[in-house]
Amino acid sequence: MTSTLMSLLAFTPLLLAAILLIGLRLAARTAMPIVYLYTVLLAILAWQMPFVRVIASSLQGLMLTISILWIIFGAILLLNTLKHSGGISAIRNGFSGITDDRRIQVVIAAWLFGCFIEGASGFGTTAAVASPLLVALGFPALPAVVMGLMVQSTPVSFGAVGTPIIVGVTGGVHQSAIATDLAAQGASWAQYLQLVTSEVAIIHAICGVTMPFILVTILTRFFGTDKKWTHGFEVLPFCLFGGLAFALPFALAGIFLGPSFPSMIGALVGLAIVVPAARRGFLMPKKSWQFAPAEQWPAEWMGSMEIKFEDVAGRAPMSTLMGWVPYGLLAVLLVISRMVPPVQEALKSVALSWNNILGEAGISGSIEPLYLPGGIIVIAVLLTVGIHRMRLSAARQAFSESTQTILGAGFVLIFTIPMVRVLINSGVNGADLASMPVAMAQFVANGVGDIYPLFAPAVGALGAFIAGSNTVSNLMLADFQFNIAEALGLSTAFMVALQAVGAAAGNMIAIHNVVAASATVGLLGREGTILRKTMLPTLYYCVLAGVIGLIGFYLLGLADPLLTAGA
Repeated sequence: MTSTLMSLLAFTPLLLAAILLIGLRLAARTAMPIVYLYTVLLAILAWQMPFVRVIASSLQGLMLTISILWIIFGAILLLNTLKHSGGISAIRNGFSGITDDRRIQVVIAAWLFGCFIEGASGFGTTAAVASPLLVALGFPALPAVVMGLMVQSTPVSFGAVGTPIIVGVTGGVHQSAIATDLAAQGASWAQYLQLVTSEVAIIHAICGVTMPFILVTILTRFFGTDKKWTHGFEVLPFCLFGGLAFALPFALAGIFLGPSFPSMIGALVGLAIVVPAARRGFLMPKKSWQFAPAEQWPAEWMGSMEIKFEDVAGRAPMSTLMGWVPYGLLAVLLVISRMVPPVQEALKSVALSWNNILGEAGISGSIEPLYLPGGIIVIAVLLTVGIHRMRLSAARQAFSESTQTILGAGFVLIFTIPMVRVLINSGVNGADLASMPVAMAQFVANGVGDIYPLFAPAVGALGAFIAGSNTVSNLMLADFQFNIAEALGLSTAFMVALQAVGAAAGNMIAIHNVVAASATVGLLGREGTILRKTMLPTLYYCVLAGVIGLIGFYLLGLADPLLTAGA
């Protein structure tokens, strides 16, 4: 077969998933086993991937599935614990003191708080925490999941204390070769990586300023009583205020401090500015926006998780501050676990690892139950039981409800993530072909020529859609993007930055992120409906970032000063 035909064939697993999930509206629990089996057959028959490598990749995927289910379980357990302790009622009452306008709650609780969680933790934790929090505030499950997923955009490139850049970009390009070229001109790899980081921060800041407004307009258009975009425009000034309050410190932190802190700093500064301003009514809409009464919500919006807001029997109402303590505690624990080396090493020392699974080089897996966000969340839950003085029977009930909820997500993910690993590991094969994700990227690059920068973010998003991870997309495709830039005579750093930005946006539509977020609110089976909503902001992000790329390359003439003129 020709390389073009093989590249087109590489797209078919994704096309099949889109047809089943979005076109035919099948639940992921039905669609993903079919897609997995098709992917395995394609890998074996067309790519001539060794059968043992397919099995090893599937086992690697199952190990990753356990890690993701652990994160989901922690997020569900935290919510159920707060439900039974009275913390959720306190949080809800606290928001009513700021505003009962759901649009403003999205900007504060989903966008700003979610950006902080992403900066501290990453790995899908944001939607897993933000979505059930919104449900607890009185949102229907479907819009809560859509809002939670849309937050996984701007802050993602610097999520998990900068992992997508520090690990993804560094491991995704030929660092030693680049460092040698840089050293010959008196520059260093650290300077080059900082250049990439600065450009990622600037592109994200430009795209991210309007993300709160996009969240709100998606909310009002698809989940409002009148389903009007115009209800989103009523809070445009406040949304831009919230966007700028995050984006400006975010960009400055990326430029001057590096990749570890932009998302956390942007979120903390944003919260410190926006919450007091909202309390004082600054730029607030004159009329509050609400969902229709709960009895009028379509069945499609409803999840299986029920949140009741009555005070816990026999106890005085909890203060708002005490209700928020577990989330604050979680944020502090996540930062400590990532930023204090002795703590990080101790948590990582508890691990189940399998290197070179079934003898296949490069296919390894590891489960780190304490270091993973799920472990940190469980620690926060145990502390919450004591802080909120919960009865043991209530804590047991929270654990029981969380265990039951996790089972549905497990079935879907045991097919979804192994399918992803088969795609990624298909580069070792008997047909002498690139891996399927790289074959897809090559097809796009060969088809568009000099205007490729417009599509570079979409390639990154494609990688994240497949892998469910900005970091893995960068590991797969950063070197490909680097080589395309060299072939076109363009800035390699700026092209890699476009890759990282697109890979962040792709998290909004990554299938296993959708499944994970849905599971936290009991919404499994609506994945296609969710993807229809999150495709719109993903398209916006990729197109705008691509336009920025064209302007940067061909109007501003951006080059790699470190590789051409030294430092």
